[in-house]
Amino acid sequence: MIRNALIRPLMALSLCLMAASACAGMAPDELVKNTSEEVLGIVRSDPDIAAGNTSKVIDIVEAKVLSHFDFARMTRLAVGKNWRNASDPQREALTNSFRTLLVRTYAVALAQFRDRTVEYRPLDQAPSGPDVMVHTTVATPQGKPINMDYRMGAVGEDWKVYDVLVDGVSLVINYRSLFDSTVAEKGIDGLVAMLEEKNAAARAGATQ
Repeated sequence: MIRNALIRPLMALSLCLMAASACAGMAPDELVKNTSEEVLGIVRSDPDIAAGNTSKVIDIVEAKVLSHFDFARMTRLAVGKNWRNASDPQREALTNSFRTLLVRTYAVALAQFRDRTVEYRPLDQAPSGPDVMVHTTVATPQGKPINMDYRMGAVGEDWKVYDVLVDGVSLVINYRSLFDSTVAEKGIDGLVAMLEEKNAAARAGATQ
């Protein structure tokens, strides 16, 4: 299990790396390399973010990042086998709540990346199918770099992230164990309620 203190800021960086609106048709590794510094530059230079303005970080995430993540696919993978038992309204509620959870988690952690550097590795070969893995390495204050890999799928002319691996550990698989146990105990509606409770707690904390 990845420590929360590590996975949250690293997942935030995964959002940074996919940000920018002018990326249609760009190769996935080029997208990662060419767009990361734009968002990291905002984080480093914005005084409100430096002062802890979470709402402003959320605005940046929503404006520049969300279109580059396939949250529907991420939710389906995280829910796993229980997805087929969910009704269409339940699936929509799960996707919306999971999206909100991820965005708020990433936004809070995003401001921590003012001094991080990223090494980008080119693809081993040109994409030959609808899925590809992009590899990066993130420097850490502890000195040991962290490997971050992005599973991306082709959606029209764009590439969208549907999973992130931190030192080989999958984000969606990491959530799946929690989701499985919640569904086993409380059902699909219980999982929706759990996600909504987490989001409500995060909103309440942000207003205090």
